[in-house]
Amino acid sequence: MALIELKDLNKTYFGAQPLHVLKGINLSIERGEFVSIMGASGSGKSTLLNILGILDNYDTGEYYLDGKLIKNLSEVRSADYRNRMIGFVFQSYNLIGFKTAVENVELPLYYQGIGRRKRHKMAMEYLERMGLSAWAGHFPNEMSGGQKQRVAIARALVTRPDIILADEPTGALDSKTGAEIMELLSQLNRKDNMTIIVVTHESGVANVSNKIIHIKDGVIGSIEENEKHNSIHYSDIGAIK
Repeated sequence: MALIELKDLNKTYFGAQPLHVLKGINLSIERGEFVSIMGASGSGKSTLLNILGILDNYDTGEYYLDGKLIKNLSEVRSADYRNRMIGFVFQSYNLIGFKTAVENVELPLYYQGIGRRKRHKMAMEYLERMGLSAWAGHFPNEMSGGQKQRVAIARALVTRPDIILADEPTGALDSKTGAEIMELLSQLNRKDNMTIIVVTHESGVANVSNKIIHIKDGVIGSIEENEKHNSIHYSDIGAIK
């Protein structure tokens, strides 16, 4: 059974002019895959990611996550799924400015009801894994973009989710730092069998994944298997930005 299964998914935003953003999306993602969703601005890729992350609803069709239908969930149920199964990494990091690195990483564990000492220990373990244990007591404004994104990845991983959803994770970074972040995500996929879905408009980023889904005007144009993803040389990614 696929970890993610979408069947004829449709999404329209109703305003002065209705906007049909996703048009009959059919998609299957297996556990342990590293998938990129590529498309130009306005193609529907971020809307698709938000639906996968249970941050937005869809109108018609079906979305199965680990065999369970995700539709019309209460906010409590939605939050429960997100907190247990999904880790998020955003282009803008979404760190809380008045909290230190370790406090930011601890936050999802707080919402899971884990005690202070245990969540601090777990957060420190993941910061160490990101090479940031020395920065645990620093605030986001004291860190570089690459460091902030590593804190965000540690926060995404600390609950041990089934899936990491990354929305333009290198968009605010220079090409060298962006390549390092993509290498880090690739290692998580290979060594931990983590299912990773990255939204991007950059081919250099997409080439790190093993499957590239091209979306245009709300329709999947093609799905490309990328057999060289494991042997890619990150110095060859070039200018990611």
